[in-house]
Amino acid sequence: MILILVSLLGMGLFLWPFSGLGLPTSTPALAIGLGSALGLLVFEVGTRRMNTRSFALLAALSAADAALRSALVTGIAGFSPIFLLVLCGGYALGPSFGFLVGAGSLLTSALVTGGLGPWVPYQLFAVGWVGMLAGVAGSWHRSGRPGRLDVGLLAAVGVVTGFGFGVVMDVWNWTFYLGSGQLGWTPHLAPLSAVDRFARYYLLTSLGYDSFRAVGNAVMVMLLGLPILVGLQRVDRRLHLHWPPSGVGAGSAHTPHDEAARDLVVPGLAVGVQGRPSEANKAGREVQ
Repeated sequence: MILILVSLLGMGLFLWPFSGLGLPTSTPALAIGLGSALGLLVFEVGTRRMNTRSFALLAALSAADAALRSALVTGIAGFSPIFLLVLCGGYALGPSFGFLVGAGSLLTSALVTGGLGPWVPYQLFAVGWVGMLAGVAGSWHRSGRPGRLDVGLLAAVGVVTGFGFGVVMDVWNWTFYLGSGQLGWTPHLAPLSAVDRFARYYLLTSLGYDSFRAVGNAVMVMLLGLPILVGLQRVDRRLHLHWPPSGVGAGSAHTPHDEAARDLVVPGLAVGVQGRPSEANKAGREVQ
C-alpha cells in the first residue's frame, strides 16, 4: 500500500505539466522525491520487513550501482549500466526493495558526482519504478533457483523499462522546449493538446535514443543476470534465517513472534538456546 502511495506522488510530478497549471517549483519536487523514498524506507524498517542485514544489502547495492554510474555518468546513446543491479535487485528481492535500490543508487550517484539538481526527484522516481516493475515480475514468476526463464522474463522487463524510463524522463525534458512550434510545452496548454504535443516530441526526438537503452538492458541481463540473481537469492536466504523455537521440529510452522524475534537474537546465541546438537550443527552450517 505504501509503495502505491509513493508511486502516486511520483505520478503527480510527471502529470503536472499536462494539467494546464504550469510547473511545480524545484524545491517542492525535491521534497516530494526525497520524502517519498525516506518514507518507504522507514515503513519497511518499522514494519520489520527490512532488518539491519537487509538494510546493509540495500546500501551495498546502491553504492555499487552508483559506482557503475559514476564511471559512465551520461551513458552511451541512452544506455547506462545503472539499470542492471536495479533490475536484478527488484526481481530477486521484491518491488519495494527494487524501488529503494533504484532510488538509493540515483541519490548516491547524484551526491558523488555533485549533480543534485532539479532533475533528481524525477530521476529518483523513474529509476525506482524500474526496480519496482522488476519486483512485480519477479513476484509473479519467481520460484526456486533462478533459471533461463527468469533471465528471459527479466530481459523483457529491461526492454519495457528502458523505453518507460525514457518516456517519463522526457516529460521533464520536454518542459524546456517552450518555443518549439507544435512540439514544445507551454504553460496553461490544454491537457489533450499537451498529450498530442508530447507524443510527437517523443517520437521525433527520443524513440531511437531510448532503443539503445532498452536493448542495452536486455543484453546486460542476458549476459550477467543469472549469476547475479542466484547470488542475490542466496544472500536473501541467509538474511532471513528461520530459527525454530525450542521443542518444535524444523518443519513446523513458526509464529510471527518467532519471525520478529530472530532479528533480535545473535545466531550463535540462538544455537546455544536450542540445546540440541543436531539443530546446533544445522544452524551453524546455515550461518557459515
